[in-house]
Amino acid sequence: MITAYHHWYSDSLGQEMSLKVYGYFGKPTIVFPAQAGRFYDFENFGMVEAISSHIENGKVKLFCVDSVDAQSWANWGAHPADRARRHQDYDRYIIQEVAPFIRHHCGDYQYKLMVTGASMGAYHAANFFFRHPDVFDTTIALSGLYSLNMFVGDYMDDNVYYNSPLSYLPDLEDPWYLEQYLKSNIIICCGQGAWEDEMLADSRALKLILDAKDIPNWVDFWGFDVNHDWPWWQKMLPYFLDHLSLPPYKA
Repeated sequence: MITAYHHWYSDSLGQEMSLKVYGYFGKPTIVFPAQAGRFYDFENFGMVEAISSHIENGKVKLFCVDSVDAQSWANWGAHPADRARRHQDYDRYIIQEVAPFIRHHCGDYQYKLMVTGASMGAYHAANFFFRHPDVFDTTIALSGLYSLNMFVGDYMDDNVYYNSPLSYLPDLEDPWYLEQYLKSNIIICCGQGAWEDEMLADSRALKLILDAKDIPNWVDFWGFDVNHDWPWWQKMLPYFLDHLSLPPYKA
């Protein structure tokens, strides 16, 4: 498998950031790590191996990025407003730096990207997709939370609101956004086993919102033996990739 490591100083974040690329062509896919994770976690926890055939066959090309969760939502010593502002810096990093890098790396790729992740990575995969449907047309979010209450409690400001899908999606009536969602692939999955209760509740709430707006979605609830853990995510991601119809790669 072809891999490549890249890093640069991010003007958006004011620090060095790293990412790793897996594959040579296929649907360009940003992979978000779990809470406070690093770009190498997806490989270290067996996820790259789990979908190696999809990478080798050119269905997907992965771009595994670093998180800044420990500086934003999971920075427990900071005020929620400061955490939310730091996440906005990360949003700029992904959209203004990583996405253009991916397009260039894929031969000036002109189509939309895919996002995926598990646990906190699933939150990012869903939130970035819903916020930026001009950049992304597919999300596969595994065992995620889609509200920020666990991190900021009852605190709310614009930055928190517009990064909490269960807050902003019910109020979203902009026809442009809704039209983009209609053309997209939305896959949300959650187990019903250990450590999944809050993720299960948020996934169900998200499905209700999407169904109420007639937005096509595949929200899949796996069994009561399916825990919030990497061995199950190793099964989920290739399963959904097998069922996902992606257009041929075009550079």
